[in-house]
Amino acid sequence: MNYIITGSLGHTGRPITEGLVNAGHTVTVITSKAETAREIEALGANAAVGSLEDAEFVKETFADADAVYLMIPPTWNPTNWRAWQNAIADTYVEAIKANDIRFAVVLSSIGAHRSDGVGPVKGLHDLEEKLKGINALNVKFLRPAYFMQNFMSLVPMVKQTGILGGNFGNPDEKVALAHPDDIAQVALHELLNLDFTGKRVRYVVGDERTGEEIARVLGAAIGKPETPWVVFSDEQDLQGMMQAGLNQEIARNYNEMGAAMRTGIMQEDYWLHRTTLEKTKLEDFARNEFAPAFNT
Repeated sequence: MNYIITGSLGHTGRPITEGLVNAGHTVTVITSKAETAREIEALGANAAVGSLEDAEFVKETFADADAVYLMIPPTWNPTNWRAWQNAIADTYVEAIKANDIRFAVVLSSIGAHRSDGVGPVKGLHDLEEKLKGINALNVKFLRPAYFMQNFMSLVPMVKQTGILGGNFGNPDEKVALAHPDDIAQVALHELLNLDFTGKRVRYVVGDERTGEEIARVLGAAIGKPETPWVVFSDEQDLQGMMQAGLNQEIARNYNEMGAAMRTGIMQEDYWLHRTTLEKTKLEDFARNEFAPAFNT
């Protein structure tokens, strides 16, 4: 089988590439950085260096693919994040149609059932809808929960103020959490089997915790078990992100996403279709990643 992997050798791209190569498949990894090509080739895969914003490049790279792993990579200075996401989505759709590709595994997100009110996930909703319009394409939409790695941004907060928090995490709404290792393993399983038809959704969640529980687990890992979780107002949260140096468009979208988590609309479809939890728990992340970052 011939696979195309987007997203370079990121949190999910590397283990997916390694797994497909080890299974004897031909794998091409798209990367925007020429210096990553050698690393890709060292894994036994082919490197395609170019931009996902280049429609002709993507179309040519997708030629002869049996299946593709699609994600919209992060961007750090957008003026209209959703429009940028839609441009990448349109490039994918054009390339899939031009090459008559029949299988895709897509990194989407919890909350992608909604077209509004969920921050950057609105663009992933649009991606899902565009791919649903390709009749011959079989798609598995992976909707992981809130990334545990997002808590890394709170290390300075707990060091400086002794608290953890965001504009979400209220006591009566558990936060669904996911770790990229689990996402990669789910994606690899789907790509190796390709046993899905039509347009299907799979949620990827490893843990479910309230804000208080999140603070207790992360605090315990750094020797501060009494660390509280503080639910900030949306205005406080937005100003805090902008003071930390985030682009206004990114800060505004993450602020909206946090509000969607607090009000429950982000996770409403997940609770209706809740699945078996994956193996990585918040304690694993706290011990193996959060605590080392805090102690550095």
